[in-house]
Amino acid sequence: MASDAHKTTGEKLVYMANQIATFFHSQPQEHAADSVADHINQFWEPRMRQQLFAILEQEDNGLDPLVIQAAHHIRRPGPIPA
Repeated sequence: MASDAHKTTGEKLVYMANQIATFFHSQPQEHAADSVADHINQFWEPRMRQQLFAILEQEDNGLDPLVIQAAHHIRRPGPIPA
């Protein structure tokens, strides 16, 4: 994997999402996906969430299965002005 300085925005988002999932793996399983989604909804700006949904559409996206499970509860942002 590329060094932090050479990671693409998508790689950085995957890394960050997976870090969140790693933390919530230690929580009760029935709440972990909701907790990941709550964290992303609360702290990620709409553009980050929009990019995350684009990453989720890729077949081999590198996301932790808990992030994929949480995606159903992450708010999809509306159109983002350029």
